[in-house]
Amino acid sequence: MSWVASLRGRGVDLVEGAELGSRTTYRVGGRARAAVEVGDEGELARLASALREIDEPVPLLVVGMGSNILVSDHGFDGLVVTLGRRNFARFEAGEDGLVTAGAALALPVLARRVSAAGLAGLAWGVGIPGTVGGAVRMNAGGHGSAIGEILERAFVADLAGGGGLVARGASELDLGYRRSAIGDSEVVVKAAFRLAAGDREELGRAIGEIVAWRREHQPGGQNAGSVFQNPPDRAAAKLIDEAGLKGFRWGSAQVSERHANFIQADPGGRADDVYALMQEVRAEISKRFGVELLLEVKLIGFSSVSSGEVA
Repeated sequence: MSWVASLRGRGVDLVEGAELGSRTTYRVGGRARAAVEVGDEGELARLASALREIDEPVPLLVVGMGSNILVSDHGFDGLVVTLGRRNFARFEAGEDGLVTAGAALALPVLARRVSAAGLAGLAWGVGIPGTVGGAVRMNAGGHGSAIGEILERAFVADLAGGGGLVARGASELDLGYRRSAIGDSEVVVKAAFRLAAGDREELGRAIGEIVAWRREHQPGGQNAGSVFQNPPDRAAAKLIDEAGLKGFRWGSAQVSERHANFIQADPGGRADDVYALMQEVRAEISKRFGVELLLEVKLIGFSSVSSGEVA
């Protein structure tokens, strides 16, 4: 019996052959073998219990807005887990500046809400097209700031360990540049942030300036934001630009002509073209500058991924 049938037999409401690549911001790539949307913490615990009861390991992928992943055209031969917005996108702000937000809440929405409430420290998040959970897991950042600077604790459930909610302080998460110690079987359920008092009008202006800057300097369309991590004391976009790779195309994928650290996918394009272009850019930068670029984008379902390609 397959793990799909085993989970169904234990009451897990799965969708087989679920859309995955089309749910990412690249909007290319294949399907998942199965997917489940978890409605509340009780359902999360029951899913964890069902996973522990079956004999074979199940590859897991927790997906929020899909803004930092590239899914192979062959898809993902595992279980995709998402959190329902009804119960996992709530937001509370205390008088002491402690803000608690559900993992399914979009980070730009949270940034606008706390800024409107006169709380400073997250205005930069208006330009990050991901969820709170994804931002914690990847220690998302922008405009000189990062989630780890304001994160007080994250509430995490391990689907391989029973699904119970555990509060983990920021210091326990080994937060670094676009990374954390949160594993593939772990789900960020909510997070608490410590913010400072600020002026609503000034914060509103900051929000507007960030949005305007991103519209001017970054492309729209089908992409996942910055593809490569910035090397120490270098900017990946500058290296790619200096290598003459702006506008460089590989099949249905192209290095953005507006921002060299973005790769655009054509409508109806192929994820494998995006992947191949990433590797061509990495090889050229290594050849010209002796710099090994590491990916910010997480690769899903690619069989030939080598060390350093998944950030």
